[in-house]
Amino acid sequence: MNYAPMTHLPFEIIYQDDVLFAINKPAWWVVHRGLARDAKVIVDELKDMTLDGKVYPLHRLDRQTSGVLLFARCREVAQTMQKQFDSNALKKAYIALVRGICPEKGLIDSPVPRTEGGPKVLAQTIYYRIASVDILPRAVSLVKALPITGRFHQIRRHMKHINHPVIGDANYGKGALNRAFKEMYQLERMALHAVALRFHHPVTQQKTTVLARLPLDLSIPLEKIGFDMTPPIINDDIF
Repeated sequence: MNYAPMTHLPFEIIYQDDVLFAINKPAWWVVHRGLARDAKVIVDELKDMTLDGKVYPLHRLDRQTSGVLLFARCREVAQTMQKQFDSNALKKAYIALVRGICPEKGLIDSPVPRTEGGPKVLAQTIYYRIASVDILPRAVSLVKALPITGRFHQIRRHMKHINHPVIGDANYGKGALNRAFKEMYQLERMALHAVALRFHHPVTQQKTTVLARLPLDLSIPLEKIGFDMTPPIINDDIF
């Protein structure tokens, strides 16, 4: 199949083939209109990526979360891929800046709603501390989070559950601390980024990994905070 060059897009295309494509979603964008009143949403910008002008997002990222966002080019592929999402057969990896010096690693096993306002169900997240920095106004840790399940605000809720909420998270963090990091380190967003997604390709059945580099609005503040961003955080060994 042939598709027009997407040079006009406000997103980085990080993967594409005849049936799937993925973008590195910037923070502040919403996937589709829904209850949002944004003038522009992601699916509107991506209509030219499919032959029929319809876009099939396979999952969601919160408005302030950046990173890998995967789409199908047709309904049939979307239905096939959805089975992997529903069964938690896919692997996801996130990078988060969290409050305090968290444990070196751990498994968070705490129920979380599947959807907003829904009943709580089984939810599990494995996390690893990448590095920590003791600075003003508070020591912070850079964490890799691997959600085993996919629930509503799972990583954000789970990090809050162990008293290490994501910096910049207005729902589960502390407003005063978030404002301090904004003023001192120009962190203008929630410090959560979906760095990788691994799945079995719906046509070839090959294991496929899509990686999304850290955006500048996150990597620059992390450098200012004191993290060494030279070692590659995002690579094929992320899982």
